[in-house]
Amino acid sequence: MISFRQHAISIVAIFLALAIGVVLGSQTLAADMLSGLRSDRTELSRRVEEYSARNRQLTDELNAADRFLAGSAGRVLGGTLTGRSVVVFTTPDADPADVESVIRGLETAGAPVTGRLALTDAFLDSGEGDRMRAAMTNVIPAGAQLRTGAVDQGSMAGDLLGLVLLLDPGNGAPRSTPQELSLVLETLRGGGFVAEADAPIAPAQLAVVITGNGAKAAENAQGANIARFTGALRGRGSGAILAGRAGAADDPGPIGVIRSDPAMAAAVTTVDNLDREIGRVTAVLGLTEQLNGAAGRYGTGTRATSLTLAAPPR
Repeated sequence: MISFRQHAISIVAIFLALAIGVVLGSQTLAADMLSGLRSDRTELSRRVEEYSARNRQLTDELNAADRFLAGSAGRVLGGTLTGRSVVVFTTPDADPADVESVIRGLETAGAPVTGRLALTDAFLDSGEGDRMRAAMTNVIPAGAQLRTGAVDQGSMAGDLLGLVLLLDPGNGAPRSTPQELSLVLETLRGGGFVAEADAPIAPAQLAVVITGNGAKAAENAQGANIARFTGALRGRGSGAILAGRAGAADDPGPIGVIRSDPAMAAAVTTVDNLDREIGRVTAVLGLTEQLNGAAGRYGTGTRATSLTLAAPPR
């Protein structure tokens, strides 16, 4: 007969064996896990290096393409906009290099730039809407009437500046006198809505609005106001383009607002890769599309449908 002491020793032995088994098993498991983690880390490191090398290769190819396009701009753009005048608007976040590159492209295409107008944060700030609308209401050219639907500040500003800075698409004539144009610009400058303007500035057939990366688009509806401003300009002239960088194509960026609105997307050409040479070339070529009554969405950002468009036959 088994004594209580023998029974207790058996139970202790069983638990001891279990404990030893757990320890040995956990050590084996830990070793297996460490081995697996080391293997995963090695594989991840290999992939990171592979992707980094691929990224460097793609960057080199993009830079080479930019250099090629910069050297070929004369052949691509030359004569595509001969005699087609353009007025350029810039938003506060527009990169100066983008602005200068687009203007050089316009000049290469044969399009005289009749002036540049720099818009301020106040021009785009919905909090300044009442003050801005009051200022614009007092300087509407004699006999002219703003569109009834242009009630927000962006649309109203685009409609008014379209009247005085864009030639009538029907007959190619100005719709304001030099004095009326001067009064509008002086009023906007005096109100802090326009930071500076080339002097002299004259009406043109086409408009290009150059913006940035959309970093402040959500602040006081700035993105929406830029989009509506460009849309209203398009309604008054022979064509209008809004060009910026990729961030501006994301909602609520100005390019994103236009692309998400069927009516504006069908009227205004947008370009979202102005930081690359192909985007700068496309911004100029897009005006030829506008002159033909069409509009496109170009670049690499949200809702873009093509990288660029073909130059028209000459």
